[in-house]
Amino acid sequence: MADFDITACVDLMDLLTAVAADTAAIIRCSRREVLRRKADGSPLTAADEAAEAAICAGLKHLVPYVPVISEERAARGECHAPSDAGDNYFLVDPLDGTREFIAGRDEFTVNIALMRAGEPILGVIAAPALQLMWRGLVGHGADRMATVGTTSLTQIQTRPRPPKPVVMVSRSHLDPNTSAYLQTLPQAATEACGSSLKFCRVAEGTADLYPRLASTRDWDVAAGHAVVRAAGGMVTALDGSPPAYGTPDLLIPHFVAIGDPRMT
Repeated sequence: MADFDITACVDLMDLLTAVAADTAAIIRCSRREVLRRKADGSPLTAADEAAEAAICAGLKHLVPYVPVISEERAARGECHAPSDAGDNYFLVDPLDGTREFIAGRDEFTVNIALMRAGEPILGVIAAPALQLMWRGLVGHGADRMATVGTTSLTQIQTRPRPPKPVVMVSRSHLDPNTSAYLQTLPQAATEACGSSLKFCRVAEGTADLYPRLASTRDWDVAAGHAVVRAAGGMVTALDGSPPAYGTPDLLIPHFVAIGDPRMT
């Protein structure tokens, strides 16, 4: 098992930033047509495949001893849940929000997370169309940066819960359980958005909650989870326990990203 101390993780975050930025540039130049449907019915584009190839090649070059679990490789049966809960590995969603990408919206992202002992400790999220990136290392902090024209960083953190909280919900995957949960928050303002940008909004303090009470995959959650934690928030199951990564089906049944942990 590879060991990443805080210095190594800071250095790795900068290296992953470059990988994510390069991948974002590839996606911006890719066509949006659907190539085919995967076994679960979700669409696959050339951008998904090109982005995954770029990230996997970049990670193999940087840290060849750390396994990679990515969405498209898992769909092809080429990678599986880690055999040891203590293993370090990467979770990658090369193009999160493919439906938004196909529809011509800007709400799609590149997600890369480093897992340690079953928890995401480092996350990098690039938004190609917005030319922005959010990064976080648990215990070290989180920031937002532009990926084109400047490399200046803006430190970000979650905010105290306001009287009228902003709740992020999925634009394409709003489920009945999440809709019912929203009914328990009558003072909240709801905003729909695609991809892991919802985590980013919570992390930067422009939103307060992001509930998803339907199952999703590990790679959809891990990078955003790390960024929110690094910014001062938390991501939990409804009972307050941490999400369980690395199950055989790589599914997380539900979660809530919370900007102000005092409000749990």
